[in-house]
Amino acid sequence: MEITRNDPAPAQPGVTVGVDLGIKSLAVLSTGEVIDNPKHLEVALRELRRLQRQASRRTGPDHRSGQKPSNRWRKTQARIATLHTTVANARRDGLHKLTTWLVRTFGAIVLEDLNVAGMTRNRRLTRQVAGVGMAELRRQVEYKASWAGLRVHIAYRWYPSSKTCSDCGAVRTKLHLSDRIFTCPSCGMSMDRDLNAAHNLANLVDATTSSPSCGATENEPDGNPHKTRTTRAADIATGRPAPNSAGQRRHRKVPTHDTLSHVS
Repeated sequence: MEITRNDPAPAQPGVTVGVDLGIKSLAVLSTGEVIDNPKHLEVALRELRRLQRQASRRTGPDHRSGQKPSNRWRKTQARIATLHTTVANARRDGLHKLTTWLVRTFGAIVLEDLNVAGMTRNRRLTRQVAGVGMAELRRQVEYKASWAGLRVHIAYRWYPSSKTCSDCGAVRTKLHLSDRIFTCPSCGMSMDRDLNAAHNLANLVDATTSSPSCGATENEPDGNPHKTRTTRAADIATGRPAPNSAGQRRHRKVPTHDTLSHVS
């Protein structure tokens, strides 16, 4: 069925907000607001471990011998499923409230194109990254912004938002994950690294002109020369690096008869 939505206009239509997602804090906005990470899964881990230990002591199914699970095992598995559902619902409810507030408050929202699948490959941060729901937050912001007639700007994946100084535009070569305070070696500016990244994301969008992907400002940094190319593609704020063909083998063209006769 088709319905007509009448979503309210944002409270601050002329304000652009950069949203930096993380693990320590769910989101850090360029306006200075910090959204704490509720960590629903970490809170429920103690009860989840207890139920899983309880299920291991019950008589479970065995497909090889045809043994059927006991009723106590079924009850424990039902409690485990209920706990997982509670955690998922709490996470989804928090993301819906955050994304609705972002769409109804700001006129433009800038997010990062994060490689969430690659971030979950880190065995030390897999559970924390999966518990945040970064991809779900981006999905909700995009479709809610389309309902309200707003535009969501996605920064290029390799844009060094955390390594770039939001004051002078200098780019640091290295920035460890343990460095929570960003200190610029050029101008000496010191700021929380997440807040600095949020400022850089907000600066990508110009107040007057914007492209379908993300508008670029005049003071936009070129990025880290060691990781990104300086070439820029159309409709991309930070430039898309050209494909690396250094390792490709080029086949030598076999000269034809006409070429050989011409050379001789």
